[in-house]
Amino acid sequence: MTGYRRALLLDNSVWARAMDGRLAGSPRKVFEAALTAGELWTCPPSLLEMRYSARDRSGFAVTARRLDALSHVPLTGEAANAAVMAQAELASAPGISHRVKPVDLLIAATAAAAGLGVLHYDRDYDTIAEHTSLSFASVWVAPRGSIG
Repeated sequence: MTGYRRALLLDNSVWARAMDGRLAGSPRKVFEAALTAGELWTCPPSLLEMRYSARDRSGFAVTARRLDALSHVPLTGEAANAAVMAQAELASAPGISHRVKPVDLLIAATAAAAGLGVLHYDRDYDTIAEHTSLSFASVWVAPRGSIG
């Protein structure tokens, strides 16, 4: 593998920035190398989120075709239950908010169940990785704060 040298679930925070041109320079080159190497995966929660972002029927078709070319991992009942448990863990952690996006919990739990990391531009994944029992690599596509 090139790119990130590991299999990662792709979060919409990266996909949206890649599609609208905000992901540029070295981070864009690494992202494209990872795409070419087959390192980037999707799952039902990430697909729903990325496909939702399409503006119209033709945009949806293009987005769906691009995403269908990636490898996919299923959302299992075990992963869904792990996401619910992770939310409870966040709620019980002193000084930590449980209010991370539900889709991020599902993506993180799916990644953990499949032995994948998550490629993102979203601090929620660091919160989930640091304060729950979900075990996955939280990988920023670019340094936090470096992309709009």
